[in-house]
Amino acid sequence: MPYSEETVQTVRTWSDKTFSFTTTRPEGFSFENGEFVTIGLKPEGKLIARAYSIVSTNDQPHLEFLSIHVPDGPLTSRLVHVKPGDSVWVNSKATGSLTLNYLQPGRVMYLLATGTGLAPFMCLIRDPAVFQAYEKVVLIHTVRTVPELAYKADIEALCQANPQLHYLPTVTREPFERSMRCSEMLLTGAAARELGLPEPDKAHDRVMLCGNPEMNKQVTDTLEEHGWVMTSHRGVGNFTVEKAFVVHHA
Repeated sequence: MPYSEETVQTVRTWSDKTFSFTTTRPEGFSFENGEFVTIGLKPEGKLIARAYSIVSTNDQPHLEFLSIHVPDGPLTSRLVHVKPGDSVWVNSKATGSLTLNYLQPGRVMYLLATGTGLAPFMCLIRDPAVFQAYEKVVLIHTVRTVPELAYKADIEALCQANPQLHYLPTVTREPFERSMRCSEMLLTGAAARELGLPEPDKAHDRVMLCGNPEMNKQVTDTLEEHGWVMTSHRGVGNFTVEKAFVVHHA
């Protein structure tokens, strides 16, 4: 598929492991909020590319991405050094399973993210259509250390402006107000109790997952045991998972 050469505009460092950056947007590039696109660099002229969820909404003139830094990762070990003016190559086609048309409308939408799996949800929580489809949106983001809570102040500001949006950050390896993982927050009902909401119910509520394979599997298995249905090529269900996230790590 064709790639276009785009220019890095800004870079933001969150922690020693995470950073985000914006680029120019390819002419004619369209995507649904929540999708990912393959981006890469061309060291020595050979493209090294990985899938990245798009942080920015589809009505913005730039593209934004959130990345982890893997010291020996073929792409991220180089991407961490990009600066404004550098080139990044962006594929012409976006795709993914974290868009509104992958789930039925409902009462509460739970967005579960670990690490840089937050990226597509940053896009969705700024999309007015999401709040027309759901009465409440609950974003649960689990990281290891406090600095890895990327966009925390931005999300809190969005919550201030939108009473339908709720944010539950959790940190597992440092003292923090919440240490429970996002999977436990959902599956034990802790998130619902904290917010005064009914227990998650497959008839009324919906779930999106974007994170490490262990979290995706644990939540998927438990939901399916309780009769929830994952969206697939056979039809629209009441939860959906972004499997492409695993390639954010190289």
